Amino acid sequence: MEPYGDISMNWPLLAAALMGYLLGSIPFGLILTRLAGLGDIRQIGSGNIGATNVLRTGSKKLAAATLFLDGAKAVLAVLIAAPYGPELAIVAGGGALLGHCFPVWLKFNGGKGVATALGILLAIAWPVGLITCALWLAIAFVLRYSSVAALAALAIAPVLCLWLADSQRAWLAVFILLVVTLRHKENIGRLLRGEESKIRLSSKGTTAGTPEA
Repeated sequence: MEPYGDISMNWPLLAAALMGYLLGSIPFGLILTRLAGLGDIRQIGSGNIGATNVLRTGSKKLAAATLFLDGAKAVLAVLIAAPYGPELAIVAGGGALLGHCFPVWLKFNGGKGVATALGILLAIAWPVGLITCALWLAIAFVLRYSSVAALAALAIAPVLCLWLADSQRAWLAVFILLVVTLRHKENIGRLLRGEESKIRLSSKGTTAGTPEA
């Protein structure tokens, strides 16, 4: 009896996880800002590689591209694995989130995972993804705290998965919530101290607020 089970049964899951991780670990925020001649995004603002920090460079187009690509890489990971079964798609999605948040290329210090998380939900169960996106935008509009909006919307996603999908996808949504919450521990600390920045549009058109997607 093999101590870690039948390798022939486990390798597809490992391959899906690795594929998802490698796709998720592509730091689009860092790549786009360097290509645009704006230097290392990790030396700007919060030092995060996500879309919000890219917006602090003053380029709305680069920020939008980062947001789109960080979500799209998760969608791609799920779609590549999906033809081989829902379990592999779920594992690939989880791998993409880990890759984005903890990329080996950046010493495991990546983004906060919101855009990637939404991409996973859209790919794995699109009604859940659409509702979660709508909740995120609505809560952000009302409360003006992007971190609160993201965490609240993702906290509802497991329930939406149970209602509109299945328990496997619900467990993935729980995993997503845990990872994104971990990446937002500094935001949570600032919220508790009343120091978290609200979403606002400055005179220069840049955003003050979190999280970095």
